This record gives sequence, structure tokens and C-alpha cells, in this order.
Amino acid sequence: MAQLNDDWFTEVFQDEGTAFSLKIRGRLHEEQTAYQHLEVFDTETFGKLMVIDGCVMLTERDNFLYHEMMTHPALFTHKNPKKVVIVGGGDCGTLKEVLKHPGVEEAWQVEIDERVTRVSEQYFPELCTSNNDPRANFFFGDGIQWMRDIEPNSVDIIIVDSTDPVGPAEGLFAVDFYRDCMLALRDGGIIVQQSESPLLHAETIIRDIHKDMREAGFSHVRTLPFPQPVYPTGWWSCTMGGKQIPLQYFREEDATDRPFVTRYYNADIHRGALAQPQFMVDLLEG
Repeated sequence: MAQLNDDWFTEVFQDEGTAFSLKIRGRLHEEQTAYQHLEVFDTETFGKLMVIDGCVMLTERDNFLYHEMMTHPALFTHKNPKKVVIVGGGDCGTLKEVLKHPGVEEAWQVEIDERVTRVSEQYFPELCTSNNDPRANFFFGDGIQWMRDIEPNSVDIIIVDSTDPVGPAEGLFAVDFYRDCMLALRDGGIIVQQSESPLLHAETIIRDIHKDMREAGFSHVRTLPFPQPVYPTGWWSCTMGGKQIPLQYFREEDATDRPFVTRYYNADIHRGALAQPQFMVDLLEG
């Protein structure tokens, strides 16, 4: 059996008794920001790798899976999204996907750590190609307070592109934050929350998101699983909450005839992601 050494980056998931490794050529960047420890590695098979506080954030090879599923299902479910707010997402990949939609008139990226964005511009420029789009707006600061202060009924979609619910991101998984999002959304608005691995977190994080979103007033809540090889178990999810809008229907014709290129998302993928594994049906709908 091959032994791991300093030629490998390894993220250990102690509580789950598992780990994930990528063979690396070397470290390209390392710094302690005001909020977290940020590193970039060059890997042999997954391109560049971003790591925050020892946890894999993204790689060049497979980030499109996450960024496309965090954006396009919600934007094609909403009847006509014009203003989108992204809380987190400092790597700018979600912003890039949002701005592929020609109907979006205004997008805000609200990121607490500006260094994540600046490092992404340097090492992941392909994710930052829309940063200079005139529709793109940036606020570097506390997303929880920003959402609390925003004008009510002024946003169509809120995407919470956060890290795990620890540290600065913990408050983004709270019922009070979801209430603020509910107030900020217009009628028919949608919130999207990254919601971890269905295999590891269905009974904890995902169930709590469903409960808290419903308590905040989102009458329709749906978790969409999708593959993500570099995250724990290789299986990830996002959870959508609808303000007075069912989430099992979407603009299928528009999704099929979308005027931009995707690598994973299409109408069939969207339909498939709406299907729930039986253990999630039993847990969330039983």
C-alpha cells in the first residue's frame, strides 16, 4: 500500500474516520488573513487547490460542479431573477455563474475576507472573469449584518456560498439569519444554502437547515444532491428555500435553451437533482 508523505495534501475528517488526499507539486501561496489560514497548492491531477484552515475549498478540475449547482437550479426556478446576492463565495466562481444569466441586472458578492477574492484573482483567474462586469458589486465585511441592514423586499435570490458552519460562517446557518433573508426577498424569492454531504449530515446540518428555514417562513424547502469529488464522501448538496414558490417546478424550456455554456448543469440534471434518496425522504418528509 502506498504511503502518504509531504508530497500529498491530506484533509482528515476525524469525526467520520476518513480522509481525502491529493498529490501536490508544491505550495504556491500561504498567509494568515484577519480571519483564516489561506493556502494554494499546485496538484498533479486536479490543478490548483485552495485550502482554508486546512479544509479543501476548491480545485480547478471540479469546482464547476459546485458553482453550477449553487446557482442555475435557483435561477431557473425563479420566474425572473433580476437582483442576486451572494453571501460568501469569495473565490468568485458563483458570481461568474450568476452573471451568465442575461436577465440578472445586479449581483452583489458579500464576503467577509477580501483576501480570498484577491488570491483567487491571482491563482484562479478563470473564476474571476466576471469581476469587472458592470452588474457585479462587491462588499467586504460582515454578511450577517449586511443582510440585516438591506432594504426589505429588494432581492430575488440569496445564495449562501459559505464554508462549513464553524467560525465566521456559523451565523449563516441560523434561523435569525434566515429570517433576515426572508425579509430581504421579494415575493417569489429563493434562498440557496450550501448544505454539506447528505451521507454525513442529513440527520444534523441538513435537517436543521430544513427546520430553521421553515421556522423563518420558507414554506417550500428542497435539498439537491450533486457529486463533488474533493469534498467529504464525494457527495454534496445545496438546499433551496422558496418564499411562496414551489421548488419542484422550474423553467425547463429556458434551462434547455440556456444561452450560455455549462459543464454539468442542464435540464435533465436539474430534474434528477430534485429526486430525493429514500433515506432523505424518510428523514425530511416523514
